[in-house]
Amino acid sequence: MIDWLEDAVRYAESWLDYQVRATELPGCVLAVSACGALVKERAFGVADLTTGEELTPRHRFRVASHSKTFTAAGVLKLHEAGRLHLDDPVSRYVRGLDEMTALTTIGQLLSHSSGLVRDGVDASFWQQRRPFLAEAELRAELAEPPTIEANTRFKYSNIGFGLLGLVIEAVTGESDLTWITREIVFPFALKETFPHVPVPDGVPIATGHGAKLPLGNRFIIAGGEPAKALASATGFVSTAGDLARFFNALDSAAKESALTVSSRREMTRSQWAVPHIKDGRSYGLGVIIGSVGERAWFGHAGAFPGFISRTSTIPEWGVIVSIVTNAIDGLANPWVEGVISIFDGFSRRGAAEGPVAAWAGRWWTIWGAVDLVPAGRKVLVAWPGRLDPFAEASELEVLSASEARIALGDGFGSHGEPVKRNFGPDGAPTRLKLGGAELVPEVALLEEIASRAAPRHLRS
Repeated sequence: MIDWLEDAVRYAESWLDYQVRATELPGCVLAVSACGALVKERAFGVADLTTGEELTPRHRFRVASHSKTFTAAGVLKLHEAGRLHLDDPVSRYVRGLDEMTALTTIGQLLSHSSGLVRDGVDASFWQQRRPFLAEAELRAELAEPPTIEANTRFKYSNIGFGLLGLVIEAVTGESDLTWITREIVFPFALKETFPHVPVPDGVPIATGHGAKLPLGNRFIIAGGEPAKALASATGFVSTAGDLARFFNALDSAAKESALTVSSRREMTRSQWAVPHIKDGRSYGLGVIIGSVGERAWFGHAGAFPGFISRTSTIPEWGVIVSIVTNAIDGLANPWVEGVISIFDGFSRRGAAEGPVAAWAGRWWTIWGAVDLVPAGRKVLVAWPGRLDPFAEASELEVLSASEARIALGDGFGSHGEPVKRNFGPDGAPTRLKLGGAELVPEVALLEEIASRAAPRHLRS
């Protein structure tokens, strides 16, 4: 186990708990895998706002475009067996295609460089205004010319991954989802993953939710519609834990995997830069590649009506972070990156050493919460309301059980000023003096607010 990971995961849980409360999102599940083992699964919030059902790590979620990574793994499995090759034209396996589409290679489809239309001429299934495409409708789309010439730039295409589903069926003589289940889902030991809906009776599945606006409250998005011919692009159902297991086994350094090291390296190697995007991402074969600060990652994200999900592998650490959410405006993407930034902070400083560990805690004023986070020999002053809670964090130098000083602070803060904790008769800290500001536990702040008279402008 990485020596700092336990402390880092503990704070990531605390930070996510605050984020779910502050954003009033229904719920999320966090899973963290390290060195080939799942080290944390935790659910926050509810599975369904209307019933109040508690969310658990066993609830399944629509994980949408994570499906592309499963499909890509299946294609690489066929490539390993010599049943197809990445530079094969797709017309070798599928008939009835537009003449330009027919020349597109398997590798171009996997890397989104085929030039094919993203979702077809009528993509209103994403707004639940029509069903997802049936096979005949998918084939009708594929009979039309590509939007742009192949092999000229990255252009995301769900239609392209639908075509890969047809390729798998042609090569194997089976339904692509049946084959993927047997050859990828089972060998990767994914016991909570299904390639489509409906899931078997008795399997818990989270309810999707819409955004608060424009109604002022969230509405239910059941999310039970099958993705049909686009299941290979967006149909899969899974848990954060299974996604973490799967992407752990896609790391080229993984000791156990259903794919060869060569295939895993090819999948996770950058093929195309993603243009016109600020964070410098690129794409491999069914895999997104990026970085958080100096930490490179590969993984995928998924967006389905009522659900947002994200999984990232940080090969440098052998750590995978997966977060699934059950709201159409869920913050899975920035939350995964926030967790990575927390891990990065601990990787630089190490686990808490000596007396600093006793300083951990969350403190409140009417301005919100501040977290004291011991790391190494210092205590970070983190902001749980931020998506990167360690950005510009002050550092405390601990002098005793009750006293410290702000050893590093930004120019607008209280650099160099003293810090003091007061304790109650039971030994629990009751007050924190941080420079000139006094902070208290959440319960004490609630009592303080309740004891005040209503402000004049709020009185009747």
